Amino acid sequence: MNKIDRMKQLIAEIDKHNYNYYTLDKPTISDSEYDRLYDELIDLENETGTVLPYSPSKRVGGQVLEGFAKRRHEINLYSLNKVRNFEDLAEWCEDMQELTGGTSFALEYKFDGLQIVVEYNDGIFVSATTRGDGSVGEDVSAQVKTIRSLPLSIKFKGRLIVQGEGMMTNKSFAKYNKNADEKLKNPRNAAAGAIRNLDPRETAKRNLDYFCYSILLCDGKTFSTQEQMHEFLVENGFKTGDYFKICENVQQIISEITSLDMIKAKLDVQIDGMVIKINDVAHREDIGFTSKYPKWAIAYKFASQEATTLLKEVVWQVGRSGRVTPIAILDPVELAGAQISRATLNNIEDIRRKGIYENSRVFIRRSNEVIPQVMGLAEKTDHSREIQIPSSCPSCGQKLVQKGPLLYCINHFGCKEQIVDRIVHFASRDGFDIAGLSDKTVEAMYENLGIKKIGDLFTIIKDDLLKLDKFKDKKADNLIQAIKNSKNIDFSKFLYSLGIQEVGAKTAKDLAKTFKNLSALKSATKEDILQVEDVGEVIADNIVSFFQDENNLKEIDGLLSCGVNINELSMPTKNIFNGATFVITGTLSAPRAEVERLIEDHGGKVSSSVSKKTDYLLVGENAGSKLEKAQKLGIKIIEEQDLKNYLNT
Repeated sequence: MNKIDRMKQLIAEIDKHNYNYYTLDKPTISDSEYDRLYDELIDLENETGTVLPYSPSKRVGGQVLEGFAKRRHEINLYSLNKVRNFEDLAEWCEDMQELTGGTSFALEYKFDGLQIVVEYNDGIFVSATTRGDGSVGEDVSAQVKTIRSLPLSIKFKGRLIVQGEGMMTNKSFAKYNKNADEKLKNPRNAAAGAIRNLDPRETAKRNLDYFCYSILLCDGKTFSTQEQMHEFLVENGFKTGDYFKICENVQQIISEITSLDMIKAKLDVQIDGMVIKINDVAHREDIGFTSKYPKWAIAYKFASQEATTLLKEVVWQVGRSGRVTPIAILDPVELAGAQISRATLNNIEDIRRKGIYENSRVFIRRSNEVIPQVMGLAEKTDHSREIQIPSSCPSCGQKLVQKGPLLYCINHFGCKEQIVDRIVHFASRDGFDIAGLSDKTVEAMYENLGIKKIGDLFTIIKDDLLKLDKFKDKKADNLIQAIKNSKNIDFSKFLYSLGIQEVGAKTAKDLAKTFKNLSALKSATKEDILQVEDVGEVIADNIVSFFQDENNLKEIDGLLSCGVNINELSMPTKNIFNGATFVITGTLSAPRAEVERLIEDHGGKVSSSVSKKTDYLLVGENAGSKLEKAQKLGIKIIEEQDLKNYLNT
């Protein structure tokens, strides 16, 4: 196929997806897949020097829905050019510096919502219009007026036209889906569907937000910088997101983007990149526009987080608690820098809510290092089939018990997968920390050495290990020594290793600090356990039930009889921090876990993020963005020597 024919093929495919996405609100591919098609077309147009008259590169947006009145934009809307990597971003920044003789840049979120232009006159809301094709949009005034975060009156009394995104926050999305009969697929589609609903009462139910980022027209007022525009928007009551940054060079921009890329999954709003603009308006006027986008602004898009692929089958996996979880087996696809072939499905209800099938195309999403999730159905195929819910355990064949949307195998001490998973958890880093004891080794021990209980690990001898595949003298010696070394263990790690449902490493630490020893916790009532910070009804019930189970008590007794020694906690000699919250950033001279334990042993708490509730920020070398946030909030900042001084007073 020659390049022109390939361009025609790409245009036909892009037009189909534009119609599905913008007109029908029913996308069948992910944004990243669409971007790949569009980028290939642009590259071919650049290579051939040919732009076909009906190419999507010649227009800005999609078609207008016929169900709404059309409204012509007074000021045409432009797209943003984008860069694919830091090298291209650096090249663009260098070009801007050269064209301006030196400039600063404004950095903002690239919101993943529905673009809306809002007009005010004499301080009163007049209208709201979707972007449409950039020249003509849809009048959605009645729908947008239901957005509570959008001011219907503002301080500024001249004529004002602003640009922003209609969005559904993650919190609103989760709250809506909790009680909805028909669950929403994702916040982006939920917002678009709400704005394009002809009944404003339905729009109001989704509790949308409007995040504003641009001023298109402001009668009688001029702005010299993007920073001034941002301040004006905030002063007039517009939400702008919790981020705005001025950077002097590309190194600062890249540093900010890298930091934000790591935390974007924790934000309450969906962002798919960052927008970089020349801050100085006079420089913008000198640089100007192309027919499609401003030359003085660019978007950096984060690595792909969403894609579509074929869900081949669903397998059911048994965990250490007996819970049987569905796992989607996928056609491998590249996503957020990793090859994805498996994704999680939470439970039976999750499968039904998402309306997915085996042999169907589905949306999958991966945020940072989080396990990929199936988000919903993209399209069925001729070979799609219903997902079968098992009635018996896929590991041991025991009849399953259903509790709400969850399935359980209650053969707790006779189901291979449960036993293997329980031993692997027991030996993990936050538990007994037995180096070299992988899940494959545990499975081999189960099958060949008859290891059926966690205490059986401490009865293994070298000759046993030499019977296993790939075990030679040195490897066997190392594992025997690791098992022996693990016998001396802190109380919190011992608690974590037991695998009590919902008791993670932090909760185990909190329990250990409160009860100090195993005997006290075993005899604690539910009411006693509820006094522990962040422990609720479910966790308290799980702990009480665990220590009432004779099989669990026998396993614990077996460990103690094998020589396991629990280092129980005593009250600190100085409770000097008395509930104060610490956050640690940067590289310390001592291992971070050791410093955290020191703080906790003296009555303090360690958190991972800076907030108004933070009392101290402990900084080491190369402190990150937490330092800047702490300075803004007026939080006390200390160094390691300061901490030592506190402890020695």
